[in-house]
Amino acid sequence: TRAALREALIAQGTPNKQAKMRAGQIWQWIYAKGCRDFSQMTNLSKDYRAKLAETFVLEVPEVITRQISNDGTRKYLVRIAGGHEVEIVYIPEEDRGTLCISSQVGCTLTCSFCHTGTQKLVRNLSAGEIIGQVLVARDDLGEWPEPGDPPNPVRLLSNIVLMGMGEPLYNFVNVRDAMKIAMDPEGICLSRRRITLSTSGVVPEIAKTAEEIGCLLAVSFHATTDEVRD
Repeated sequence: TRAALREALIAQGTPNKQAKMRAGQIWQWIYAKGCRDFSQMTNLSKDYRAKLAETFVLEVPEVITRQISNDGTRKYLVRIAGGHEVEIVYIPEEDRGTLCISSQVGCTLTCSFCHTGTQKLVRNLSAGEIIGQVLVARDDLGEWPEPGDPPNPVRLLSNIVLMGMGEPLYNFVNVRDAMKIAMDPEGICLSRRRITLSTSGVVPEIAKTAEEIGCLLAVSFHATTDEVRD
């Protein structure tokens, strides 16, 4: 989040009075322009860029495989820290382009209709690894503006659904922070109405989702009665 970025810059040595401004500049380079190289952040001094490069790394999940179907659907297998792998799917439609992203490696739930339910939970994804999936897709779709150009009003990636691997509400804090990054008006700038979080029904976290994220919610049932569900 912006607050975390500001704190990291202060810890790195950025003067407290400059940290908010510097965080805003770096934020726009990463999330509005898709920049992955501090040396290209030309509204920062050369010395400051060098110090940032010594302290921080800008990286996204590594794409292991990329498949494109006849209808334009794109499926990615990406590798994150520790060598773990998760899936991302981009689904184009006439009026939208939806990205399905993952929140965990494996899952604690055993939903019979879900392949991830057959896998043990390995770990939660960090907020950076969650939003990194969005950056990977935007990279592949070529959706970052060219230098000097304004953002394209027509979005190829217009919607996010948290319906990939894992139960998002069992990784609430990281999912919340990643979606706040996605919704930030000076970055990726997605409306909360274009983000849908799918849950198996983690009731204690549902109210927090409404209060702290405010996105749409989908509750996934594998049966229509309590008798069958239980």
